Amino acid sequence: MLLKTLLITSLLGWVKCQDSQIMTLEEKTVIRDQILEMFDHAYGSYMKNAYPADELMPLSCRGRVRGQEPNRGDIDDSLGKFSLTLIDTLDTLVVLNKLDEFEDAVRKVVTDVRLDNDVVVSVFETNIRVLGGLLGGHVMADLLKQRGERMQWYRDELLHMAKELGHRLLPAFNTTSGLPYPKVNLRYGVLNPLSRTGTESDTCTACAGTMILEFAALSRLSGESVFEEHARKALDVLWQRRQKGSDLVGTVINIHNEEWVRRESGVGAGIDSYYEYLMKAYILLGDNVFLERFNIHYSAIMKYISQPPLLLNVHMHNPTVSVRSWMDSLLAFFPGLQVLRGDLKPAIETHEMLYQVTKQHKFLPEAFTSEFRVHWGQHLLRPEFAESTYYLYKATGDPYYLRVGQSIVEKLNAYARVPCGFAAVQDVRTGMHEDRMDSFFLAEMFKYLYLLFSEKSQLPIDIDDYIFTTEAHLLPVSLSITKPPYQGNHTETVPLSQEEDLFTHSCPSMETLFPNNPSFAKTIRDSYKYLTGVGRAFHPVPVREIDLPFHDNGMEPVEFLKSMGISLTPLNEDHKGVYRVKLVAEVSQAPEEEEVVPHVVQLISPPFLGRTVITAGPAKFGMDLTKQEHGVKGSIAKASPYTACVPVDNAAQLKGHIAVALRGDCMFAVKARHLQEAGAIGVIFIDHREGSNSQDSPLFQMVGDGDSTEDLTLPLVFLFSQEGAVLTSALKENHNVDVLLLPKERQLGHGKTEKPAGMNIKLRLAEEGELEDGAARGPTLEFVLEKDGMILKEVEQEAQHKQFCTEATEDDRTEPYSADSSQNTNSNSAPDAEP
Repeated sequence: MLLKTLLITSLLGWVKCQDSQIMTLEEKTVIRDQILEMFDHAYGSYMKNAYPADELMPLSCRGRVRGQEPNRGDIDDSLGKFSLTLIDTLDTLVVLNKLDEFEDAVRKVVTDVRLDNDVVVSVFETNIRVLGGLLGGHVMADLLKQRGERMQWYRDELLHMAKELGHRLLPAFNTTSGLPYPKVNLRYGVLNPLSRTGTESDTCTACAGTMILEFAALSRLSGESVFEEHARKALDVLWQRRQKGSDLVGTVINIHNEEWVRRESGVGAGIDSYYEYLMKAYILLGDNVFLERFNIHYSAIMKYISQPPLLLNVHMHNPTVSVRSWMDSLLAFFPGLQVLRGDLKPAIETHEMLYQVTKQHKFLPEAFTSEFRVHWGQHLLRPEFAESTYYLYKATGDPYYLRVGQSIVEKLNAYARVPCGFAAVQDVRTGMHEDRMDSFFLAEMFKYLYLLFSEKSQLPIDIDDYIFTTEAHLLPVSLSITKPPYQGNHTETVPLSQEEDLFTHSCPSMETLFPNNPSFAKTIRDSYKYLTGVGRAFHPVPVREIDLPFHDNGMEPVEFLKSMGISLTPLNEDHKGVYRVKLVAEVSQAPEEEEVVPHVVQLISPPFLGRTVITAGPAKFGMDLTKQEHGVKGSIAKASPYTACVPVDNAAQLKGHIAVALRGDCMFAVKARHLQEAGAIGVIFIDHREGSNSQDSPLFQMVGDGDSTEDLTLPLVFLFSQEGAVLTSALKENHNVDVLLLPKERQLGHGKTEKPAGMNIKLRLAEEGELEDGAARGPTLEFVLEKDGMILKEVEQEAQHKQFCTEATEDDRTEPYSADSSQNTNSNSAPDAEP
């Protein structure tokens, strides 16, 4: 037997007292002060080292100015040379009671910021970050002015800037469908020959459906209804184009013919804030049509996408089948939205799952599998998990969520803090930093964390008077009353029959949901406490412990085991509370984990002549290079545009060549199709994350976009940034560069590494009399349950009748031993579909 002695659990695993989660006011004050210090560090670093640039580069300790730093593709479309981080932080300064800093920041925005720059920006990002920031700043400035204590000089300058920006975004809505273009030039609009945009045909559902809060608020505050009208029209189109059978929407839609381009449906990236804005538009504007639409979508989500505690994407036309086995971190907002809906049980379940993932990986990876392994290791200091934590604490009052918030604060300080601010994590598996601190970190993260640890009396505003936008900007819910909509500005709808529940049209009530059960949240959480394997008494043991209260008579755990169909009998009177059951072990070979086969890009033309070999990652689609005896050879050429997310404009140069394209902005499969259509014979993707390399980051396999990739026949490989720089430098210095794509082991002549064998052990209860003398063949396992622990031991055939009751020693509890020393050697490699 490979398994000699296996310690399953001990008294420490059995005796679990009630969660010691109570947090005193003094503790909350200490953490709140810590959050303020962290904010000062981040905001102060931006103002000192980056302003008036859009963002801070915390590792370089300087500002990120578009055009002066290497192009990051669509990521840079958030930057418009309009001091993005300062505008995005305005209302956070008020929430954190930094009123002097707020007044100074407003003066800087009014004096220094221009909105007419010749820059192509994302309509979605500019709306939620800049327009939302200006509106939130105006609302706060106006409130402080009305109080008569400060801001007496303010004359609605931020509102005037918001109106100007709104008009600069309006050209994006100049489509036959009413769905906006994804990008706009702040100076020249969309269709102007100087705009350098307007060729896009697709946009994401969230991009088109996340305008209504900011645009409606702008209309109500400025008196110009045109903004709200366009935002409502876009929502109408998305609603009309939902799949009528499932009531789900896809991820990407054509803005001209309204056809779905990507039919994958979920609650994460690409769709997330569309659902959020339907619910919040009802709260802000009081228009029932938004609530009706949200409730219908929500029923579909809970029917098809929700697999508690998971939220897995499905095909909108065939929603009974999941299209991928991984989740992205943006869905962490969804438990907060479920709180607004009043559906607390699944909110608690999903949030607890997410918390367990953060305990395993320190932060939420940008994407993780349904087995909670890293799929895409990047962490951008996203605030969605903190947001849901805040909502759940507000709804339940459970101090457990204060402890969750405390862990967020501690991990940010321990693993993201750098001398010049806070830096994103390039890969949670390595802990390496990335030279970026996105504006949403200041706009959202500190706002939610500070509110989590603050009493209402400690805030300068009544937070319940406001609704949070998706960027956590504050808009007053009084807009629907004090600023009525303009005539003809209502969305038409038809009566829709649907199955309603208790909270379809009302807010949640704890007493109604969980009568006389103050610990309901803990009861729900406990089912998912050890979901990822983190936090058990003994980490090295790959066995889930039973977490139950243990009393002197031992009956509670016994009853629990009985409920599982396991009957126990006492050993004898001398061992009260000690029980034994015999189990027969069936041993079978465990399936091998999928292995990532390293590939290489070998430069074979002069002056390299094969001496330069670059490590590359493979793809799970396209040509299988392991089946090509001599690999694939060709000259390389850069795609234009470099990201290849739209049909390339240099097809003649790419035909018959191996194309080089930049990761980012769209899925790998989308890029590959464009390059294959251009006539390329292979593709080398280069990581857009600055400084990434194969030494510090584990290789992964590129995977498709959820749809069929059988049409892709090109060989595809992936290079990290530093390795990619070697290739692009070679191309820059030499007129022609020939390369060979092939598996690394073939190029180096290495044989396949032997993997240690694993085993699955299946346990079943022995039939009565089965283990009598001569009945059993071979060794068996004996399962002993006692006060001090539960031990699984091998019992040799000849000693089968000898009863024993081994008392677990302290050494047993701390140093479990397994003969299989290779257990749990999980590979850090994982498939990756993200750009």
